[in-house]
Amino acid sequence: MNSAEKILIIAGEASGDLHAAEVMAELKLRGSGIEFFGIGGDKMIDQGLNALYHSNNMAFLGFTEVVKHLPFILKVKRAVLELVKAKNIKKALLVDYPGFNLNIAGSLKKLGVAVYYYISPQIWAWRKGRIKKIHERVDMMMTVFPFEEKMYKDAGIHSEFVGHPLIEEIKSYSFIDKIELYEKYGFDKNKELLLILPGSRKQEVERIFPAVSAGVLKLADTFNFQPVVVCAPSLKDEFLQRIVKDSAFRIVRGDVYNFMKHAVLGIIKSGTSTLEAGLMGLPMIVVYKTSSITYLIGKNVIEIDNIGLVNIVLGKTAMPELIQKQLNEKEIYKCGSRIMDTDVYKAMKSELKSINALLGTKKASKRVAELLMDAI
Repeated sequence: MNSAEKILIIAGEASGDLHAAEVMAELKLRGSGIEFFGIGGDKMIDQGLNALYHSNNMAFLGFTEVVKHLPFILKVKRAVLELVKAKNIKKALLVDYPGFNLNIAGSLKKLGVAVYYYISPQIWAWRKGRIKKIHERVDMMMTVFPFEEKMYKDAGIHSEFVGHPLIEEIKSYSFIDKIELYEKYGFDKNKELLLILPGSRKQEVERIFPAVSAGVLKLADTFNFQPVVVCAPSLKDEFLQRIVKDSAFRIVRGDVYNFMKHAVLGIIKSGTSTLEAGLMGLPMIVVYKTSSITYLIGKNVIEIDNIGLVNIVLGKTAMPELIQKQLNEKEIYKCGSRIMDTDVYKAMKSELKSINALLGTKKASKRVAELLMDAI
């Protein structure tokens, strides 16, 4: 193998940073002298990424945010392409982040770069026409859901189901028991935990938390819950104190998997977190609220019945979903109370047990690394 093999890796969000870093670690086990260039976060940088931009600078939410930052996005794209030419990079791993990555994939192909895509754009949810672009721009699609592999193969795209990265993350996580978690944060041992995950971006938290807070407090009173808001490290204390005003809410950072494991109910922003909680068997209410413009655009293009990834994988509305105007005090309380009915709760726990079987046991990062090494 060329001792100076160079790979471009682009991950634009925190989850992509984690998954890409895991692949980088596996690649380093298999070959010395690989150099990594591109866009990523702290975890990728720790694995040796020569970062052109930090992924924190790329976290744009919704149509209006993208339009607002379009000049910067174009600047980043130009810089990446100049880097590829200057370093003579011939292979790229694009991780999730389809708005940027699918766009730049076309330019990379024109430069003769082999494009590998890990964590597929969710074309099964919206804009299915993108599959034509993928066919033209992506040499191999590495999917995290079995049904995606078939969809791409049917369209003539080289693809493989590599497993879901959450499986290995949860399997390798060092959990603590419930008593230790309570002692660590000083919780009342006579109260069960109600977990709130309002999102990792300021815009999400600003819209979602105020819409759920009153309903959460009513549930806490009725069912003797301790409400816990687990927030992203990137959110500043001053911001959180302004949004989370009631002292009944405990704000913590980190330990999200331990909270998912030991809480009895979750109110969780639509996204990967719903699948993580589902894999740990936590009954939940899936919530989402965005700007009116972004919602109207999304409503017209989304082609599936559910937005919660946990429900999409299960193929049904197993966990209730509250979106936009439905996300209010009355509905939070009604849904939460229904879930806490003994029979409903047991049925939900039973539904969630099937997720692990659906996603299998493959170690995704290992398989992605193997496929890249085969190419190298």
